[in-house]
Amino acid sequence: MSKPEFPQKSLSSVTCTRLALSLALGWVLLAAPAAFAFDEHGGDWVATWGASPQSEVEPVFGPPPTPVQFDNQTIRMIARISKGGNRIRVRLDNSFGTDSLVIGAAHVAVHASGAGLVPGSDHQLTFGGNATVTIPPGAPTVSDPVDFNVPDLTELAVSIYLPQPTAGLSGHTLGVQTTYVAAPGSGDQTGAVAVTTPTTTLIRYFLAGIDVLANDDIKAVVTFGDSITDGFNSTVDANRRWPDRLAERLLDRRHPQNRTVVNEGISGNRLLHNVIGPDALSRFDRDVISQAHVEFVTVLLGINDVGFPAISVPNSPPPFASQNITSDQMIQAYRQLIARAHAKGIKIIGATLTPFEGAGYATAEGEAKRQAANHFIRSSGEFDAVIDFDRVTRDPTHPTRLAPQYDSGDHLHPNDLGYKAMGDSIDLAIFQQHP
Repeated sequence: MSKPEFPQKSLSSVTCTRLALSLALGWVLLAAPAAFAFDEHGGDWVATWGASPQSEVEPVFGPPPTPVQFDNQTIRMIARISKGGNRIRVRLDNSFGTDSLVIGAAHVAVHASGAGLVPGSDHQLTFGGNATVTIPPGAPTVSDPVDFNVPDLTELAVSIYLPQPTAGLSGHTLGVQTTYVAAPGSGDQTGAVAVTTPTTTLIRYFLAGIDVLANDDIKAVVTFGDSITDGFNSTVDANRRWPDRLAERLLDRRHPQNRTVVNEGISGNRLLHNVIGPDALSRFDRDVISQAHVEFVTVLLGINDVGFPAISVPNSPPPFASQNITSDQMIQAYRQLIARAHAKGIKIIGATLTPFEGAGYATAEGEAKRQAANHFIRSSGEFDAVIDFDRVTRDPTHPTRLAPQYDSGDHLHPNDLGYKAMGDSIDLAIFQQHP
């Protein structure tokens, strides 16, 4: 069985077991409303960082696991933004909650190291002028703007205090970034320079995005994908995902582009069926269209669609055999995403599926579907541009396999060098287009 999609440490043994299995069955998406784009002080809001919400109790071949429980404690999460500015706002999310989410306090600051903040950088967040907010089940919320001069590519720490018993039902499973959780009953530490004796996890809870106030010509690029966009097997806390590298290049002052990059990858995601997180077609509006001032979206999705039906479980029938799809169905899904992006004036860029021979769920049938999908992406002309990640990452002597220097070891996910090669290969001129 493949282990394609999950983090390797988490807050509870139940969650850890679930993640190690690398599979789950997503079942619901409650869509978020479109983001407000303009600020009363002038200028436009633009999304500069994101983490796609998903259910934290998705079942794995059986009943759903018990969710992590928080009570009178603080969660501190780290997020490296792309484009900076002098005014920001934070988006929290309760999409998969079954009860109202009470946030007793929330702060944002510049991250120092570990669970620590840069002294003097802390800012309290408010919501409609209040320091506390109650978020209904299924809803997101956005903080009031806060004056905060933040340079490009700054690591921010967002701390939230949960004053009452709270189930960790909404989050982002694979952060590739350490989250620090204070002990139950330890109270509000959102403004503390360091969280005392925290436990750690790779899951981000309730944090969905960060927006920055920017000039009119600054727009967002959303990278929409699965674990290869999410950064699985990249170095934790190092910002080595390929969208991280793209952000660095787009913000390099030697280039004319001035774009943010918002990573909306979900490990295990598929175009047509729920596994981890809502399927791509059902979450596209929430994770792409509703983002503030998005102008481009890249799509790197499909490898799990061709792979998951081949997964087997000892002493059990193949759990996803009934979800076998054809290459024509994949192409139909791509066309749906293209149509929906174009309806909103968003340029959509297709990325070819990277090699996966040798991965736990690779088959000859799956490889034929990968080749058919890549042929459509490259040659149909229906995407506004193409990023050929297959050509960049494949072994030239064995093109159905990842190049050895780029293989993280599972023959599916690139390593840091492979992700860098992907980010470096992108022609930045495709982001000079305007709808």
